[in-house]
Formats: sequence, C-alpha cells, structure tokens
Amino acid sequence: MRNIRFIWFVSLFSVLGCGYSEDEWQAQLEKYNQLNRTHQEEQTAHQKTREELAAVQKRVADLTSQLKRMGVNLDELNRELEATGTEKEQLAANLENLKRALAEYQARAAQLERIRQRFELLRDRLQKLTNLGLKVEIRRNRMVIRLPGDVLFASGKDDLKPEGQQVLSAVAEVIRTDKSLSARYYQVAGHTDNKPLKGGRFGDNWGLSVMRARQVVIFLVRAQDAKGGGGALDENKLHAAGYGETDPAVSNDSEDGRQQNRRVELVIMPDVEEMLDLKTLI
Repeated sequence: MRNIRFIWFVSLFSVLGCGYSEDEWQAQLEKYNQLNRTHQEEQTAHQKTREELAAVQKRVADLTSQLKRMGVNLDELNRELEATGTEKEQLAANLENLKRALAEYQARAAQLERIRQRFELLRDRLQKLTNLGLKVEIRRNRMVIRLPGDVLFASGKDDLKPEGQQVLSAVAEVIRTDKSLSARYYQVAGHTDNKPLKGGRFGDNWGLSVMRARQVVIFLVRAQDAKGGGGALDENKLHAAGYGETDPAVSNDSEDGRQQNRRVELVIMPDVEEMLDLKTLI
C-alpha cells in the first residue's frame, strides 16, 4: 500500500513538474483512485478465499478426526474402494466370458441336435436293409452297412454269387431311391479272416479283399439290365478299399467269428460337421 502511495506521489510531482493543467491532474488522480479501489477489492476477495479455504480444510480435518475415532481409516477405505472397482471389472469380464461360452455351447448343442436328427433319419431309411438281414452299425465313428462275405462270394473267390447280386441290388435300390442317401459318398471296404492266403491270383488277403471290394463297386455303379442286375449308382460317389485281415469286426478265435470277419462293408462317409462320436447319439 505504501509503495502504491509513493508511486502516486512521484507521478503527481512529475505531472506538476511538467506543467500539466488541473484537469489533467484530476484525471491522473481519478486513475489512481480507480487502481486503488481495484487493488482493495482484489485484496478483499483473496482474503475471503483464504478464509473459506481454511474453513474447508478445518472441516475436512475435523471430519477425518471424527472418522478415525469411529475406527474408519480413510486411506484404507480408498484402497478398498479401488480394489472393489478392480473386482467389479474382473467380474464384468468373467460375466462376458461366460456369456460368450454359453452362446458357443448353445450353438454347439444346436449343431449336435441337427446331426442327431440327420443320423436318426439315415438309420430309419436304412431300416429296410436290416429287414433283409443286413447289419447297420457304427464302426470307427462311421455308419456301416455290413454285407456278409459268404453271401456275396464263394470261398477264395471274387465272383459275385447270384444271391450276392440280389443283396447288392436291394442295397442299391434303397440308396438310389432316397435323395439324402444318394447324395452321400461311400467307401466299399473288403475284409477277410486271419487265415493266410498265399500265392494264386490274389497273392494274399489284402489282394483278395481289394478285388472283392472292386467287384462290389463295379456292380453298384453298373447300369441296370433287363434282369435287374446293376445298382446304377453314381460312380463318383463310391471307391474301393481292401483291409485284408487287419480290421476284424470280432475275434478270429472261432469259425463263427472268422465267418463274420469275411465281409464287405459299405461305409457311409461322414460330412465335416459329423466328425464326432456317433455312438453318443445312439
């Protein structure tokens, strides 16, 4: 304040020394008074702000002291609140993961139900074959129509017997006249028992099983003749394979077991979606 007055007196003497008029001197005086009033107002406002801040700080200190007396630790409480916030975020993330897992499970369950229905439909449509004495089963996660080898072929031969041709004609008719079955792909797999086969035109059991599978494929894709021979199936959807004695259906320890292992299987190839354990659907 004293500095401002000093500056004012210096300015006043300077004005008077320079020969200013009284009006000019009054203008300078008014300017000084305005500056002085502004300064006073700012000082008052600052003082009020300092008093309010001090009052707030005192109130906070009083409240903190009261909470401590009540056993409340604000620092610990803040840490707990921060931890609670983190836990909430983790719970929200876990909930989102659970929702996503549930959606995936529901989609998988719906897929399994579609496959189950398709499997049951195929089994129902192949019921005609079981009525003919053929066996429809699940082997190595594939649906298989088992054709008895002794019905199809004479011992050690690959020429189809007349009764074997009748069986294959019945199988082909079931597949050919059903849209869903005719659209599938099939493997014709030949199998033998474990009695060694050496020499001859087949060489071994593998050779015999392959040639028998080949003869079945040829019959199934051949056009029907006047006598009803030939299956008239799509040759692009069948292929032959020979397993010899390497994949027995039952034990070879008895004549009955060896007879069951001398067989040709018509394997229904699964779609990509059906690559699961079909036995769980039975």
